[in-house]
Amino acid sequence: MAKEYSRATRVGEQMRRELAELLRLEVKDPRIGFISLTEVEVSPDFAHAKVYFTSMTGSEGVDEILVGLRRASGFLRRELGRRIRIHSTPELHFIYDASIERGAQLSALIDKAVHEDEARAKPADEED
Repeated sequence: MAKEYSRATRVGEQMRRELAELLRLEVKDPRIGFISLTEVEVSPDFAHAKVYFTSMTGSEGVDEILVGLRRASGFLRRELGRRIRIHSTPELHFIYDASIERGAQLSALIDKAVHEDEARAKPADEED
């Protein structure tokens, strides 16, 4: 059964791909560095787009990255307008996505708990 996607979802995914390419090839601002775009949410009226990103360096330097992204937003919006044919190009709002970093922290906590549990269970097994 085919999944149904709204037009806003499809446009958001296309915008994510185009923005990633623009950031990789066209934007030369050193503040931006190595970032990955995780998602683009477009409002139903296509007036605004929330662009979620994560940094390869973690949460350090996010303020600098945001300054660079906001400075490049006019260029990015203009280029999106040329590449994607929609009635009006949305205003871009950049938001740091800490979910990957938080997921790694939670995974480390789970691993630590499993190792501690195994360490406690080993002496009991050796006594039998």
